[in-house]
This record gives sequence, C-alpha cells and structure tokens, in this order.
Amino acid sequence: MAASAQHPIDLYYWPTPNGWKITIMLEECGLPYTVHPVNIGKGDQFKPEFLSISPNNKMPAIVDSDGPGGEPISVFESGAILQYLGRKTGRFYPQDERRRVEVDQWLFWQMGGFGPMLGQAHHFRIYAPEKVAYAIERYTNETNRLYGVLDKRLGDREFVAGEYSIADMAIAPWAKLWERQGQAIDDFPNVKRWLETVLARPAVQRGIAVNSENRGSYDMKDPAVQAILFGQKAR
Repeated sequence: MAASAQHPIDLYYWPTPNGWKITIMLEECGLPYTVHPVNIGKGDQFKPEFLSISPNNKMPAIVDSDGPGGEPISVFESGAILQYLGRKTGRFYPQDERRRVEVDQWLFWQMGGFGPMLGQAHHFRIYAPEKVAYAIERYTNETNRLYGVLDKRLGDREFVAGEYSIADMAIAPWAKLWERQGQAIDDFPNVKRWLETVLARPAVQRGIAVNSENRGSYDMKDPAVQAILFGQKAR
C-alpha cells in the first residue's frame, strides 16, 4: 500500500470483483488506506457499525477522514466510490465534460449490466443448490452478449473510454473471471487484448492481491454460508 502524508482511507472490503475495483483505484492513485475486512460469508455486512456506512449491507465502502471541507465522508457503492476518488485525486476521471460522460456511460454499463448479469451467471452456474437450466442459459447468454458489446467497443481503442480510467477498473475485475461465466475469451479478441493490458499493470496486480488469502476462505456451497449470502440472513 502506498505511503503518503494523508490520513489513510478506511476501506471496508472483501476480495471480490467489486472489492477489487477500489483497491485497484487506491493503488493506482497511491492513496494510503487501511483495510477493514468484511467477511461476507460470516455476515459481517449486517453488523450495525457497517450498516451505518453501507445501508445496503454490501461492501465495499470507504470512510475518508479528509473529505470535502476537511470533514469525514463515507461512501458506499463501488461506482460512487470510484467517482469520488477520481474527483478527489483528479486522476483516471476526466474533468472535461464530454470525456467524463464517456467514462460515466461505461461505468454505469458495468454497474447496471455487466456486473449484475455476470454475477447471476456465477450464481446459477456454480453456486445455486439446484441446477436451473433456463437460468443458466439465460444468464450465460446475456453474459455472452455483454462481452460482445465490450469487444466491439474495444475494436478501435486501447481502453474502454479512450484513456485508462475508472471504467476499465470497474469492468476488468469482472472480466477476469470469464471462464467461470461460461465464456471463451478467444471469442472476444479485443477484450482479451485489453484485459491482458489492464491485468499487467502493477497497481492492478497489487489491488487484486489485497487480502487474497481470504478469497475462498469459506465454502460457498455450505447451506449456512448460502443462507447469509443469498438469503440475506446474519448468522
């Protein structure tokens, strides 16, 4: 984690694609941060102290003691955190309105479609206690369509919104799990080239490595864990 004279940002985190978005951005910006693990398999996301920061009981979330006007601010939702950090640092989030809109479009595309649909593909292909053929086909096919949209977008540019930005940081953590989503990355050569480029960045590698030992630290097929993750019940 990068050293700085600034107060560390408090990051409430677990090593998942949504968590990686924020560790990548923090590493790219060289911002100091302190990780507070939110063990979603044990129900930490339902603790009152976390809900006071993230009322939707989802991580990641941050608390920045050096917020606007020098006052602390808490931010939940990974896309909102990326935008906030981009404005705070002036990096990876253009100030020019046209360029910013370009980034926002693809950030919202990830938040509203690419992440949720790929997450459903993960669920029904791997974790669902019963194999539901319609759901597997539905979400695998929609994931394929979204990769096609991304591949076409990357056909004439190096990064999603022109220059490397928070849009790439939002999309890549989900795209790196293409195999478990039932996709063949070779079917999307532009995505493959872009993904290799993004994942080769040292800050991206550092961000993904944060608390990596906790990934897979519980059995996702354990009924007690599934009750927490999918039934939204605290243990």
